[in-house]
Amino acid sequence: MNDESVSSEYTSITPSRTDCVYTSCYCEENVWKLCEYIQHQETCPLDQVHAVFISNEKKTIPIWKQKSSGGNEPVIWDYHVVLLHVSPQARSFVYDLDTTLPFPCLLHVYSMEAFRSDVLLKPDFRRKLRVIPADTYLKTFASDRSHMKHSNGAWRMPPPPYPCIETTESKMNLEDFISMDPNVGVGTVYKLSEFVQHFGAK
Repeated sequence: MNDESVSSEYTSITPSRTDCVYTSCYCEENVWKLCEYIQHQETCPLDQVHAVFISNEKKTIPIWKQKSSGGNEPVIWDYHVVLLHVSPQARSFVYDLDTTLPFPCLLHVYSMEAFRSDVLLKPDFRRKLRVIPADTYLKTFASDRSHMKHSNGAWRMPPPPYPCIETTESKMNLEDFISMDPNVGVGTVYKLSEFVQHFGAK
């Protein structure tokens, strides 16, 4: 990796990309599993780590450098989820198991390559981000995976092999995390420019 990809003094806080728990199209659970790993293995203080939901009111958000894209075109997701590590020694890093960029990737590189800018996008495609502390995410997130089923009950995509993630309060609250209404759910909602400014290199 070159210097633009990952800072030399930085040590990854997750397994290698190929060793992570991963199920295609279940990014919210993939990131939950990364948070769980960091908590159990104590690879860094958990308060440095955040789950980041990317979506908007129309649920149409373009992200470039995704494995499922063709060439240099963006993928238009209804939502996407990545892990953010705000490292006190270095800069902020994004862990995205669906990107063709490095894993991890410096936030400023990920922002330029995968987010690009909202300036030239139509309003319906402008991104917002809900940033949730990892500890809060582990305690509150729940999904029964019903959003991945057709009306006849068949799976849109094969589910993860482990049981559904649930809490004592909920079996399904995914929509609260995808919502970009700041009055709903947990965490803090940012416009893309606000997010990059807040978590980018100081």
